[in-house]
Amino acid sequence: MTRSLPLNALHVFDVAASELSFARAADRLFVTHGAVSRQIRSLEDALGLPLFERRNRAVFLTPAGERLHATTRQMFEHLAATVASLQPPPSARTLVVSCEPTLAMRWLIPRLGTFANTHPDIALHLHSAGGPLDLASAGVDVAIRRNDFFWGHSLSAETLADEWIGPVGLPAMFETSPAPQLHTRTRPNAWQDWQRAMRSARQPIFATRPGTPPFEHFYLSLQAAGAGLGAAIGSVYMVSDELNAGRLIAPFGFVRDGSAYVALTREPLVADSPSRALVDWLRAELAASAARWTVDKVALDTR
Repeated sequence: MTRSLPLNALHVFDVAASELSFARAADRLFVTHGAVSRQIRSLEDALGLPLFERRNRAVFLTPAGERLHATTRQMFEHLAATVASLQPPPSARTLVVSCEPTLAMRWLIPRLGTFANTHPDIALHLHSAGGPLDLASAGVDVAIRRNDFFWGHSLSAETLADEWIGPVGLPAMFETSPAPQLHTRTRPNAWQDWQRAMRSARQPIFATRPGTPPFEHFYLSLQAAGAGLGAAIGSVYMVSDELNAGRLIAPFGFVRDGSAYVALTREPLVADSPSRALVDWLRAELAASAARWTVDKVALDTR
């Protein structure tokens, strides 16, 4: 075959093959699910064979897809390493930060101005990504993650805040019972986790009924709650601004679900470093966001 393959389609394929999800690949690439599907289809057409099997709303690599992914993974890793080696050394006060997408969009980005005012000598370069990450090859200084996966033994981790979860929605969703449940594939056990935590805290649990099919991403379920489609389990940090503005309510407050957010770094943090300044600021800001809405301060006041 002499026909050249489109580099962009190969990149999209590599990300989709790594995630085994077109939706998560779209999140990483900041494009739509349809755009990912079209690039994969164009690559399959160019090769004349399927690269993914689509079964039960999930995708799996075909044998041909696995062989191609082994090559593209190595190719793009080498490309990233070469490009990184060509760049001038970053400023000593520049931090590259990787943050989970929903936390980045709904909590961190609205507060970056506050960090810039507090630490004008530190420039943050924000990447949006979730799950495992090779900090060295990605050139990331600090990764903000929820501790729901194993990140290996080579990274240093500092806890930033416990995760607090609870049902959120428009006021009308809680005026009549039962409210429709909104689910997400990225946190499929969120409602069960909340119910278990509420029983442990001896708190009441309200009745719900099945809602729409699961949304692909946690962010989308929260958007759906804000649109009045039902009640979603939200993280206190990701909805605190909307709670404070009165756009959403959380009539049962929030409880710990047993997980936490952590800051991952290649080496233990040292005093007076930009990474230490960021981690200390993150910890304080997360605590402030959760203070009003935890279960011992139940959000019955929804002003």
